[in-house]
Amino acid sequence: MTTESFRRTPAELGLPDAPVEARPADPAGHHVRAKLDREIRALLAHEPGTRSGVDPEDLHQMRVALRRMRSVLKLSGELVGDGAEPVRAELGWLGQSLGEVRDYDVLIGHLREVIAGFEVRDQAPGRRLVSKFVTERATAKRRLTRALSSARYSTLLREVSLLTRDSASAAAAEKPHDLIGGLAKPHRKLAKAVRALPADPPDDDLHALRIYGKKLRYAAELAQTSAKKKQTAKIKHLLKATKDFQTVLGEHQDAVVAAERMRTVLESADGPMGFVAGRIAERELGRRAEARAAWRRSWKAVDAAARALHA
Repeated sequence: MTTESFRRTPAELGLPDAPVEARPADPAGHHVRAKLDREIRALLAHEPGTRSGVDPEDLHQMRVALRRMRSVLKLSGELVGDGAEPVRAELGWLGQSLGEVRDYDVLIGHLREVIAGFEVRDQAPGRRLVSKFVTERATAKRRLTRALSSARYSTLLREVSLLTRDSASAAAAEKPHDLIGGLAKPHRKLAKAVRALPADPPDDDLHALRIYGKKLRYAAELAQTSAKKKQTAKIKHLLKATKDFQTVLGEHQDAVVAAERMRTVLESADGPMGFVAGRIAERELGRRAEARAAWRRSWKAVDAAARALHA
């Protein structure tokens, strides 16, 4: 079957023709439903491109939409009813399949850029090195395609769409809930995680820190929809700070993964390919060191922006 034969429309899931809109004065539950509505539409829009694999950006944006939905349901899921947590768990299942392929896309794209800057004699073995990961990506992509073609995925889409409807949570939607004040919790968790780190944190701990920062960013995106005029500038400042924080720690994680992949190659490759893998590993360890030197400065900007919002 062709990619087009799998194209789904919002109407097939019972979503209205136009996206759900939310005004600052609307109840918090309405803002949550509007956010879920926007993200499920984004996910559907990028699904055909994710299936075709022509542009890796489609898979990336599909994954971003999914992560935003998970974050919203984690922080404010009670506002859309009891079905929020099971849906969030199922989104995690899909996220694993998307994440596996996305990790290969990031790695392959980065390796190609690095190798393009090498001497001509090192580019051929470099391309052979990349082809190894292209083959592995193809296997992961087949698993993702099966997931997207499964009844489990179709059911998940319907369950998300139900959470966007007023009838799904009429009572919960009116619960008192301050989306701006709700930013304090993810900020506290991030701050606590930072304080717990030693001077030279393990790589996995910095990766976990990036995830905490991403949750704060997505919570700020939701809060922005209900912000009053005087709060808007402060939230924009927080969004920029959290994005910069994610970028620094993302560079760190990408470098860690790339260096580890090169170590794996070095265990079985020698000659020109082994030499190229060694060069790349050394380069990635340097990139890791640069990110480690910068992340605390980025964190201070996030902390200051979050504190200013609640001052």
